[in-house]
Amino acid sequence: MRLSSDLWVYALVRRVELAGSFATIVRKGDARGGAVLVKTLDRRTGTARLWAEAVGRDGESVWMRPVERDDEAGIDAYIERAARIDPDIWVVEVEDADGRRFLDGSVGGD
Repeated sequence: MRLSSDLWVYALVRRVELAGSFATIVRKGDARGGAVLVKTLDRRTGTARLWAEAVGRDGESVWMRPVERDDEAGIDAYIERAARIDPDIWVVEVEDADGRRFLDGSVGGD
């Protein structure tokens, strides 16, 4: 059984906060089934990354980078376009001094 989008997002924010980092919900989407984009910011290196959940070859969840950009402005532009296409989308921003993503499951495309 899969968690609803809102519960998953709130759990992510809590996990980040418990680790001493910062997370904010930039955009709220559909509570039950909205897709989730996670933007990670590493202030030490000045890089940003965007992550989206996808289904891997074996049917398991995997986090992939839907856009291969490291600049925050380019990622924000992608998020804007994605929100126009899918108004149910959630966007969470994670800021961590160590560059951690806090995503559960496999992470690809890094």
